[in-house]
Formats: sequence, C-alpha cells, structure tokens
Amino acid sequence: QVQLAESGGDSVQAGGSLRLSCAASGNMPIRALMVAWFLQAPGKGREGVAAIYTPRGDIWYHDSVKGRFTISQDAAKNMAYLEMTSLEPQDTGMYYCAAGRWTSVNQLHRDTYPYWGRGTQVNVSS
Repeated sequence: QVQLAESGGDSVQAGGSLRLSCAASGNMPIRALMVAWFLQAPGKGREGVAAIYTPRGDIWYHDSVKGRFTISQDAAKNMAYLEMTSLEPQDTGMYYCAAGRWTSVNQLHRDTYPYWGRGTQVNVSS
C-alpha cells in the first residue's frame, strides 16, 4: 500500500508559477513507482498532465503543458513534485498525485494508477 498527500496549491494570476508537492508513505518507496500528476478541471474528468518513472529515466507530458511544467522526484525524501510556470486560466482545477507500477503504455491514463492522493486546488485568474 502507498499513501499520497499533495500540497502547494494556491490562487495565482496568469503567468505565475507554483510548485506542487506529493509526499509518499507506505511499504513501497516512491523511486520504485511510476508517479503522475492529474488535473481535474471544473466539470471535467481527471486528465494526466505529467508522469515519471525514475529507474528508466522516463518522463511524459501532456501536450498542453510541455515547456511549462516539470515533474521530478526526490528519492531521499520520498517526494514527487510538479513545477508549474507560465500558468494559464485553463490550468485551474484540482491536482492529484497518483502512483503505480511501471507500464509501457497509458502513462497518462487514470486507470494505470491504483494509488491516489486527495488533491490540492490550483486557481489561475486572468
């Protein structure tokens, strides 16, 4: 079992930056897992924005965030992060951290991940 807890959400103006954090605990270290961040915008489903699998050095991004968001892990702290820059109003929503075993496909699909945090809210105003 893995427990995840997100933090760092806030209200910012368009063009601003935020860093979201995901603290992992349980009987599997985060460095052994594939970790992703999902956005659930108001009235929409959860959409994967970034994923990372450190043992293979693999990182994936949704096209909408490429060049603006950066996903990373700190194995020593058992943490994952999402650095968000040049934020846009369409980035508004609840951000969830998710974790699961590595897969060769569907890294940004919600069904890939059995472990989820409760989310942290990001509001971007124009």
